[in-house]
Amino acid sequence: MRNEDDYDDRSGDTTATSATTAREKALALNLDATSYGTFAEIGGGQEVARWFFAVGGAAGTVAKTISAYDMAISDGLYGPAKRYVSRQRLEAMLTQEFDELRQRLDARFGATRCFFAFADTVATRSFKQPAPGGRGWIGIRFQHERRAAEPSQIIVHAHLPDSTAAREQQALGILGVNLIHGAFFHRADPARLIAALMDGLSRERVEVDMIKFSGPAFAGVDNRLMTLQLVDRALTDAAMFTADGEVVQPAEVLYKRPILVERGSFRPATKLTLDLLERALERFLKEPAVRDCKQKPAVLAEMTLRNLNPQPMTSHDDFLARADILRTLGFDVLISRFEPYYQLADYLAAYTEEMIGLAVGLPTLRQVADESYYYDLPGGVLESVGRLFKRAVKMYVYPTRDPQTGQIRTLSNTPPPPPWHHLRNLLVEIGRLEEISASDESYLSIRTPDVLARIAADDPSWEGMVPPAVAEIIRAKGLFRTVQS
Repeated sequence: MRNEDDYDDRSGDTTATSATTAREKALALNLDATSYGTFAEIGGGQEVARWFFAVGGAAGTVAKTISAYDMAISDGLYGPAKRYVSRQRLEAMLTQEFDELRQRLDARFGATRCFFAFADTVATRSFKQPAPGGRGWIGIRFQHERRAAEPSQIIVHAHLPDSTAAREQQALGILGVNLIHGAFFHRADPARLIAALMDGLSRERVEVDMIKFSGPAFAGVDNRLMTLQLVDRALTDAAMFTADGEVVQPAEVLYKRPILVERGSFRPATKLTLDLLERALERFLKEPAVRDCKQKPAVLAEMTLRNLNPQPMTSHDDFLARADILRTLGFDVLISRFEPYYQLADYLAAYTEEMIGLAVGLPTLRQVADESYYYDLPGGVLESVGRLFKRAVKMYVYPTRDPQTGQIRTLSNTPPPPPWHHLRNLLVEIGRLEEISASDESYLSIRTPDVLARIAADDPSWEGMVPPAVAEIIRAKGLFRTVQS
């Protein structure tokens, strides 16, 4: 272990930007003469601050540490709170600690130091709650340059599903060090900062399902792209942003609410896309369980990375084009890595015990009974259906038009091949499948590849195949002028 006499020792050839372990990163920050701050930690010990003391040279970085465990003390410092593990509590901690630090030390250190306040408010396992499922809010408010007029900020929400409370606390400590190090050494490259959050960690120990950048250090950063990064880099299986582009932790939108979701590529959203969801929503709102719920239903558009792009990384411009279209239509957006529908249902059920509705087209329902999609499940289709419908889940099935015959095919007139028609009949009988109709049968002839081909060919007929608001944004931004293979 190092002590204060080791302050000038830079640990061999290790540099601040190439550091990958928590020890290397904490030492690099301690040896950096420009960063100085406060550590405020509630609920998971003082695991982040501990690293800076353990590696030596802490006097170069640590102005104060505080751990206001008692609720009355916490309220006295940061104001009253309905929930102590919340974004609101984290924001209050960051504001109070950063403002106090700058007020007290600016005259002394402002010309030579960039101030920061790191905070976390976390619930880990305890004697009263020994079950796994730690979670918390973690953030840093900092100056990206000396005496910056406005601070910058990064807020993260993380799950800590480790095997013991001690391991949860250890993971929290490493994650916090990674965040502080990233803010000072990787802020010019937020994608790299996000990837480095998992240095020394794994998905078995930490899941990051929300990150938000703000302030002058991140001018021009689109947090929707950062949400995509979380999912694409497998820091989480799903992440959310709202119709106004605000990134959120999914529980902030989904908690204890009925949920209706439509999956798709939305490249672009067509009149069929919108009609499918509207017709499903009409039926969903009539469900007794939804009608009797005190919470208004959440209506989501889900874009799974499995469908976004055949390439390993989705084009940023292409992704934002879809996000802009869904924003125009007023949809909250879930970005996910899910493939089978039961994975999506499992995920949503973690946030609510209310009814979950899935708006699907008939071709999608056929896939549910396709054994080739479930090679990894010992029970195949039967297991997947059991996992999908084991809770209050219902599918609303929209018709399609056969492109060869022109016949309209529906849930009732197009049974799956034997023996799966028996399973279809059972699900209809017990109320897990319901047929819905198109408000306009002309929509059933709309095919997304055809729409994209007409846009690329400058054929104006595409405009009649999408909602007017979507047509306007496609024209204004020149979207989808090339067809991806």
